[in-house]
Amino acid sequence: MSEKSVITKEMQNAIGIESYPQAYDVEKGAIRKFAEAIEDQNPIYTDEKKACESGYLGIIAPPTFLRSMEPGTVKSPIRIPYTEMLDGGSEWEYFEPVHVGDQITVTSKIADLKESTGKLGPMLFKTDETKYINQLNQIVARQTNTLIYYQPAKEQQ
Repeated sequence: MSEKSVITKEMQNAIGIESYPQAYDVEKGAIRKFAEAIEDQNPIYTDEKKACESGYLGIIAPPTFLRSMEPGTVKSPIRIPYTEMLDGGSEWEYFEPVHVGDQITVTSKIADLKESTGKLGPMLFKTDETKYINQLNQIVARQTNTLIYYQPAKEQQ
């Protein structure tokens, strides 16, 4: 018995459409506060001289600093037919260090939609790709994130 797909034409059409860009200025104080918050005492995040001695042009941001930068609003919002969500994990690729004074522009897009059935019942896997680009138009990082949407069994009809 085959069930009808929950992936609508609207959802299919949204795949690959980038969000509006959102730009962020990378500030020395924000990097310092972030490094303190994650308890990373690496001096390349707070000391200009140590960062330069380590081969950087100056203080850099910890890789996870980019998590504090959200992409702009989506251009093609989609309606997810399920009420519950799980984080299916993320993968990061890093290409360039993020320095104090950089401007990072963040965009995101739906890269893929897939359906499956598991212990939770019918599920929708949505994979998003987020790009972080500096003022030199260099991709500094790319994140691929999967969200798993489902309907709890007691709410299924």
